[in-house]
Amino acid sequence: MADFFAGLVPGFVWDIWNSLPPLVQYLTVTVWKILFLTIGVILIVAFSTYFERKVIGSMQARVGPNRVGPLGLLQPFADVIKLLIKEVIVPSQSSKFLFVVAPLLSLTPALATWAVIPLNNWYVIADINAGLLYVLALTSVGVYGVILAGWATNSKYALLGAMRSAAQIVAYEIAMGFALVGVLMASGSLNLGAIVEAQSGGFSQWFLLPLLPLFVVYWISGVAETNRAPFDVAEGESEIVAGFHVEYSGVAFAVFFLAEYANMVLISTLTAIFFLGGWASPFEGWTFLNDISWLAWLTVGGLPWLFAKMCLFMYTFFWLRATFPRYRYDQIMRLGWKVFIPVTIVWIAVEGAMAWFHIGPWSGLSA
Repeated sequence: MADFFAGLVPGFVWDIWNSLPPLVQYLTVTVWKILFLTIGVILIVAFSTYFERKVIGSMQARVGPNRVGPLGLLQPFADVIKLLIKEVIVPSQSSKFLFVVAPLLSLTPALATWAVIPLNNWYVIADINAGLLYVLALTSVGVYGVILAGWATNSKYALLGAMRSAAQIVAYEIAMGFALVGVLMASGSLNLGAIVEAQSGGFSQWFLLPLLPLFVVYWISGVAETNRAPFDVAEGESEIVAGFHVEYSGVAFAVFFLAEYANMVLISTLTAIFFLGGWASPFEGWTFLNDISWLAWLTVGGLPWLFAKMCLFMYTFFWLRATFPRYRYDQIMRLGWKVFIPVTIVWIAVEGAMAWFHIGPWSGLSA
């Protein structure tokens, strides 16, 4: 990272920086990393709402946002201003403290998980060896915000929506955990950076092909865990109005809205890291591309590749919403408990056989 910034700042600034104590340098770098990442995620979330309406509008022969700003690009900011100036109504018989805490409990884990996500081979806030366990722990905390939001409002409709949503999240969380066991077996590490490095060497080395059933289970479970269509039973408007956040308004509702899209971005990024090589280029190792000056950049990994893969999965979120009708609750639970969990267990056993016979990610191991 030091080499990257060395050519961007004047020499005297670099001399002042080197004179600072190591602790001050570490804290400064960490704070700037957090600010850059947080602002980036929030901007991606804001414009995800714009592109979702554009994508779905295109699929349904509609225009989508086109009034606020050029091409409607300022529509997300108009939405934010509208939600900020609306009144936050707190039900008189609610648990007021938990009513306020619940939205924050949904959003905080979605943002805190980014601390261990590597954007390239040097940009990561906390490069910890147990990064995968950290991800599993924090992504499991979000369900408490859903439950508290439904219970604290003292509304039967909200409580019903919270229970349905919590049961769904727990069911698919187990399937996602088993899918990540397969990733752990293939990479041999809990560190997210090491998982990406284990997939270096181009598209043929990604975990997508040898772990294809686990990839499908993880991705669909991620869609279900974020309560997105066709798994959005928590927001079954025709049944329970708006689910666990039916009593929320203004900025309190906006935080739930932000948490949903932040989780979508998070799941898309994690899927790219676990199965599509993260920041790695699919053309890595294609040496003939280096001989063509205007194509040489394709072989270089980095943040643009991770961003492109994340955008692909975000587009799939929108595509699913525009295509499939909402599943019945019993269908959702049957898929999670009776299909996905058995599939992951069987494929973990298949992975054990692949490791024994040195096939796929284990082909380089000595006998």
